[in-house]
Amino acid sequence: MDAFTKHTGKVVPYDMPNVDTDQIIPARFLKKIDRVGFGELLFYELRYEEDGSPKPGFILNQPQYAGGTVLVSGPQFGIGSSREHAPWAIQQYGFRVVIAPSFGDIFRNNCYQNGLLPVMLDAAEVDTIIARAQEIQGYELSVDLEAQQVTDGHGLAASFDIDPFRKENLVQGLDDIGLTLQNEAAIDAFEGANS
Repeated sequence: MDAFTKHTGKVVPYDMPNVDTDQIIPARFLKKIDRVGFGELLFYELRYEEDGSPKPGFILNQPQYAGGTVLVSGPQFGIGSSREHAPWAIQQYGFRVVIAPSFGDIFRNNCYQNGLLPVMLDAAEVDTIIARAQEIQGYELSVDLEAQQVTDGHGLAASFDIDPFRKENLVQGLDDIGLTLQNEAAIDAFEGANS
C-alpha cells in the first residue's frame, strides 16, 4: 500500500448525501477477482448511458473536473454493504482523498486498508469547499495527514481527527498484512520451533 503523508489536488464536488456503495460500484461488477480495472466502473449507473456513452451532466464527465484527486461529498458517504471494491474504484479512478461530514463505518475502515484517506469535516466546511470547487476553476485542496489539516489558497484551514493507529499506518503505508509482515522473523522463528 502506498504511504500517505500530504496530497494536493483538484477537487471534484459531488454534492450528494447518502451515497451508498452500490452507487459507488454496482453489485454486478463485484465478480471480478483481481484488484484492477475498477476506476472505469466508478459511479457506473450514474456516469454512463445504457449504451455506455458518458452522461454529460454527471460530475465525473464534466471537463472542468478532469484529473481531480480529492472527492468531496455530502453526509453518510459510503453507506450500505461492506464491499471493499468501493474504495478500490475511487482510488483506481485517481482519487487519494474523500472528504465528507460523515462516512459509513465499514467504508471508512476499508479506505484505511487501501491507502485512501477519508477525512471528516464539519458540514459547513464541506459546503464551503463544494461551493468553491463549483465557482473556482481548477480549485485545489492540500491535505496534510501529519498535521491533520485541510487547506486551500483562499483562506480555508480545517482540522480533522483521525485515530492515531490509522494515521500511523497510512503514513507508513501499512495495511493489516503489512503490519503482520513486520513480525515475519518472529513468526518464522515460532513456526520453526513448533514444526
